[in-house]
Amino acid sequence: MSGIEDPRLRLVAETVGEVRIISEPGLPRRLLLVADSSGRRYVVKQHRSAERFAQEVRAYATYLTSLRDLTAELVAHDPSNRTLLLSYVPGDDCDSPALTSSERSLSHHRAGVALRRLHDATPEEQAELSGCGLADRMHQWTRRADDAGIVSRDERRLLHAYALRLSSTTLEGSVCHLDYQPRNWRLHRDALFVVDFEHCRPDARVRDVGRLEHRHWVGQPHLRDAFFSGYGRLLSDAEQQLLHLFGAIEAVTALVRGHETGDAELSAHGRALLARLP
Repeated sequence: MSGIEDPRLRLVAETVGEVRIISEPGLPRRLLLVADSSGRRYVVKQHRSAERFAQEVRAYATYLTSLRDLTAELVAHDPSNRTLLLSYVPGDDCDSPALTSSERSLSHHRAGVALRRLHDATPEEQAELSGCGLADRMHQWTRRADDAGIVSRDERRLLHAYALRLSSTTLEGSVCHLDYQPRNWRLHRDALFVVDFEHCRPDARVRDVGRLEHRHWVGQPHLRDAFFSGYGRLLSDAEQQLLHLFGAIEAVTALVRGHETGDAELSAHGRALLARLP
């Protein structure tokens, strides 16, 4: 195997032996797709953040043990270089424009089924949470936006008002994915797999619907209907109000991250969402 000096490949060699690297257009640089001598495929993932690495290892080792038909398997990991060796899950990226309308609806239905299973998988993590922690985080994001000069005084006041409302709210908790959107789903025939659990932790369960509600379902209510048909129930009035509050978090984080990374599309999403909030 060439490139053994690559620490990611060193973990692979120590675990499954000689492999070949498979070229996969569009694969992020931190990921490698490899195959062993028998043709079995794996994904090698390296984290920049030790915290994200630890969260993803914890997710596979604890929260996802009963969901192996929906996720990859953690084969090995190396804390020294924050690398994970995962089994390969097949399927098309559900954010791909190549998906047909029926495939897109199917993916949202299956994603609803999968999320309900994740939320119900660890009953010991289902508890009421205070909104104070999320409100504090929202204040922090608002300060970053203000320091960067990307929100007006009125927008800053609006965001602080939303944080104040959130701080007095009680949230229903469970283990959450926290980046639950089509780019992290893979559709293979009529089966759906979920990837990227680096943010996975106990949190307010309705947060897992936030990016879908505010990014992917705008103007596409049939996808929302398909999702909740799979999830098995609609949101309550209280959960729907929370989802509206979470829109403020989605807006300010998109603005800050878009500004910091030069992502004009993400910045535009944050700006449009902020305008829809009042």
